[in-house]
Amino acid sequence: MASDNLPSEFDVVILGTGLTESIVASACSRVGQRVLHVDRRNYYSSKWAGFNFNSLLSWIEEHKAQPGSQSKEEEEEEVEWRSKVEDGEEALPISADESFISDLEVFCYASLEEEEEEEEEKEVAKEDKQLTETAPPSAEETKGEEEEGVVSPDGTQETSTGSETQQCSQNNEASETQEEEGTAKQEATQSGDAEEKDEQQQQQQQEEDKSTKEEEKKKKKKKITYPTLLKEGRRFNIDLVSKLIYSRGSLVDLLIQSKVSRYTEFKIATRVLTYRAGRVEQVPCSRADVFASKQLTMVEKRMLMKFLTFCMDFESHPEEYQDSADSLFSDFLKTKKLTENLQHFVLHSIAMVTKESCRTADGLRATRHFLQCLGRYGNTPFLFPLYGLGEIPQCFCRMSAVFGGIYCLRHSVAALVVDKESNRCKAVIDTHGQRIGCTHFVVEDGFMVDQWKKKKEDQQQRISRAVLITDRSVLPADSDQQISLLTVPPLEAGGPSVRVVELCSSSMTCMPGTYLVHLTCASRGTARADLEPLVTDMFSVPPAVGGAGAEAAANAEGDDGGKTDERSGEGRPTVLWAMYFNMLDTSAMDLAADADLPGNVHLCAGPDVGLGCDYSVKLAETVFRQILPEEEFCPPAPDPEDIIYEGGEAPQGEGAGFEETPKTEGGTEGEAEAGEGQPESEKETAEEESPSQDAPKETGGQEAEVDTSPSEE
Repeated sequence: MASDNLPSEFDVVILGTGLTESIVASACSRVGQRVLHVDRRNYYSSKWAGFNFNSLLSWIEEHKAQPGSQSKEEEEEEVEWRSKVEDGEEALPISADESFISDLEVFCYASLEEEEEEEEEKEVAKEDKQLTETAPPSAEETKGEEEEGVVSPDGTQETSTGSETQQCSQNNEASETQEEEGTAKQEATQSGDAEEKDEQQQQQQQEEDKSTKEEEKKKKKKKITYPTLLKEGRRFNIDLVSKLIYSRGSLVDLLIQSKVSRYTEFKIATRVLTYRAGRVEQVPCSRADVFASKQLTMVEKRMLMKFLTFCMDFESHPEEYQDSADSLFSDFLKTKKLTENLQHFVLHSIAMVTKESCRTADGLRATRHFLQCLGRYGNTPFLFPLYGLGEIPQCFCRMSAVFGGIYCLRHSVAALVVDKESNRCKAVIDTHGQRIGCTHFVVEDGFMVDQWKKKKEDQQQRISRAVLITDRSVLPADSDQQISLLTVPPLEAGGPSVRVVELCSSSMTCMPGTYLVHLTCASRGTARADLEPLVTDMFSVPPAVGGAGAEAAANAEGDDGGKTDERSGEGRPTVLWAMYFNMLDTSAMDLAADADLPGNVHLCAGPDVGLGCDYSVKLAETVFRQILPEEEFCPPAPDPEDIIYEGGEAPQGEGAGFEETPKTEGGTEGEAEAGEGQPESEKETAEEESPSQDAPKETGGQEAEVDTSPSEE
């Protein structure tokens, strides 16, 4: 909506379209509040955004080109909006700080040869033509030759013509000649059988050679160049934040309760992996996985099942853990006489806690939460939204828009107008100079950096992130369409544990033949320093050749970012492209107290380092309770057939999005298109379609084979 058409009064003005802000917008609109939701960026989801490959490259260039000081245009705008402030009021400027992203480094390892694949295809076609020309004659051709004549041992043909028959009839007296001819025919038949066997062997050898060439051809086709990544860039959806969704977590409960789940589809994370002694192994999660595992002995299987059964109801048996409640969880596992193999699985892949700091009670609760999430939609506890995590904030934005919320991208707030007497925000002045009255103002933490950053510099935490595009999975399986979660223990004492999420092409986040790998950990230094040792240990990293990040690679000290690991690089995935960056994590800070803001200004922290989204959902509910303490948080939206419109006709453009349930063309089991009309998403590959209302039922422990939208229990 153009700024000239904006109303002058709103109940709630929200700046930033991250997950927390979008949930608050949806909740407020749903209960009848007038909501204005703006973002100065040209895309939705803010820090939670996802980009296709080409858009991500543009975002990287924009980040590098950010001005370090205020421009003349901004100074002129500041003079203009200050004239809107009246007596008894003061202006609180809003910053446009992008320092939540730092230490951004990009490397390209894929070949820059644009015509390399075309030349390989021509070479393979030429070899196929040569094989066809040198192939032995077919059985029909051989049969035709045998009908025309018999091949003699010396290679000449003996034809049985009418003249020979006549000659034989005229020489009936020469019986010796007939015997010689009979012997010659018998020898010729035996020779023909031998040559036929030789031909069959030659034909079999040719078929084997051809199959070998086809395998080589497939291998050559798998080689992906940087121009290919650019050409297929619209198939990628790369998230700035990497998380999975617990099937019994607060976000799934909210999606079901509010019926926002109708706007997107999900896939089940198919595997939970672990990394130990340089090897990637699959972790048995369910009862069936435990007893089918070849990694555990029969004794270990029984020990593991007994311990997991205890964890499900550990609070009913306090005598078994109370003495160790304040001790380390790792020490408690030893008292249960679990083997080192089982301790590793439970600590790093099921509870997913830190060995050096996690207490027993916390570890037992984390293990129970993991087990409670099993079986709701599949054999793992996790879901992943098609097209990436950046879809979830957009789903809540759409729900807000359906109930009257107004959205403006490339539009921001320049300042807050604060009443000096009551110390409350009474209006905002947008970047177009319009003064808009409001009762409450909700803002992303990045827009109020000046108010809290200098006060709590010692409490600021960061998240180290890496995004890789690889050519194969870290653990190949019968199916190449796997979504995997891998937790890597610290490679050295005191180091961070790393969470790895590997996505396949059916998740609609990467092109076929590639995998998208997200690495996340709490920062100890720069993202590259924290994560590159693991990347070089798990993946084959060739020398950087240029493309995006070529300049950064050339300036890297020692060029150690492109070194090749010579131990077993051939069997490991090859990195085609990599990006490292750090994100600011303010989840541990009390921003409301630290920022010293007016009482009706609500500051929302960005994503935290945890695997799930529970922190952001709880924060959104807390903010909503502060705004509307007596209203229900995200009540269910009515079904389209239950809506009664004035005049008896549904307004055009609203009802249709809920009525149709189209299926994905050429889609596979477990996937479907996202909903129609999602706000300016970066995924251009998806056609606009209406959201499906159908949602699968819980599978009761068996892996679902249908679309996995969260459904009501």
